[in-house]
Amino acid sequence: MRGAPVNLLRGSNLGPYRFPVIPPEFTNWRDEVRAWKDDCALLEQSYHMTELHLRGSQVIPFLSEIAVNKFDPFPVLRAKQLVLAGHDGHYIADSIIFREADDFFRIVGAPFASDWVLYNAEKCSYDVEAKKDDNFSIRSGTRDVFRVQIQGPNALALMREVSGGSLPDIKFFNIGEFKIAGKTVRALRHGMAGEPGFEIYGAWDDQHAVREALEKTGEKHNMRKVGALAYSTTAQESGWVPMPLPAIYHGEEMKPYREWLSNYFLETVASLGGSFVSDDITDYYVDPIELGYKGLIDFNRDFIGRDALLEKANNQRRTKVTLEWNDEDTKAVMEDSIFPMAATPAKFINMPMPMYATFQCDAVMKNDSLAGISTWPAFTANANRFISLALLDLEHAQPGSEVILVWGEPDSRRNTVEKHTVREIRARVAPAPYFEKVIKTGKQ
Repeated sequence: MRGAPVNLLRGSNLGPYRFPVIPPEFTNWRDEVRAWKDDCALLEQSYHMTELHLRGSQVIPFLSEIAVNKFDPFPVLRAKQLVLAGHDGHYIADSIIFREADDFFRIVGAPFASDWVLYNAEKCSYDVEAKKDDNFSIRSGTRDVFRVQIQGPNALALMREVSGGSLPDIKFFNIGEFKIAGKTVRALRHGMAGEPGFEIYGAWDDQHAVREALEKTGEKHNMRKVGALAYSTTAQESGWVPMPLPAIYHGEEMKPYREWLSNYFLETVASLGGSFVSDDITDYYVDPIELGYKGLIDFNRDFIGRDALLEKANNQRRTKVTLEWNDEDTKAVMEDSIFPMAATPAKFINMPMPMYATFQCDAVMKNDSLAGISTWPAFTANANRFISLALLDLEHAQPGSEVILVWGEPDSRRNTVEKHTVREIRARVAPAPYFEKVIKTGKQ
């Protein structure tokens, strides 16, 4: 039935994702956000990240059939952004894959990538063993590793000091091994604020000594621990779309996967919200090309979705941008949601994260016609404004272009959404990533 997947998702009362275990704030979310721009921030990843462990002699051949990536070369102690597409080229999920040894890989991120890989591993004939390590949203206990990030202009200086000179020169998206407080740890080198950043992980039982050393040394470098509220705003500045709707809810080719999923999986119980409304679930999908992953794709071999992705690459329709919400319009919506001028208020805008569904998809209009979709909105304290990530038609995607964001959920059936009127908010197109192009340089 054409509208069944949309009705199912738009009828779910599940709200936005909530980060488990860590508090909303350690100090206050405004200064915690500013820490990764101005000084140094410690971001907690031990509890909300799903891990899938792959072991065996044929992991690379297996992944080469289901992922779009180039896997030659992929040496030990390297990481890649793993990107997965469906048979018709729509995006399913992405995550980070760590190669820990010749025959051991970790897939780390939101659960959607791990779930799809696990399903395919269970039915393949390769020498691959897959074991899922769920996040603390659905379980508790211990894990094999803890995981934290150190980010910001002072991150490198802190890491050099806390490691006692044992920090190696780790190239971008490489993994280095060293010691903190006498405990062996590994770190993936990357960055989210235009400066060197480190994703540190080590044995679960070693975390207390490592954390104590990081916090003590961090005092000299103005390090702040980042709570759940501030953490939820990291993606918007960096231009990464964390959780687009996975393209699994349509078609016969995906039917076996849907039947394999149960209520244990987020894909089954998730909600779809926002002002964009269509009976066709595929209208909510995105593809790896418009998300900016074209350079990761290995078109020289066959994989699921290869031909469809090649067609999309040759006929790209949309591209990823940042939307700057108009301050006056946003303020008017917020004011009316609290102190309404009429019987029905505007939709409330939470700070710093306005999302009110697992997957949010808001309509973006230009001259009364659909210009694209907006997702993952946030108030960034580094720019003191609301922004969101959007996929816009190429003709409307130039920085400085003016569009209209439609805010609210028409005829919502979910009891997590209050009665409200849909409102329009003017928005200006800006580059993605927003931090490097706007916040860091002050220019568009």
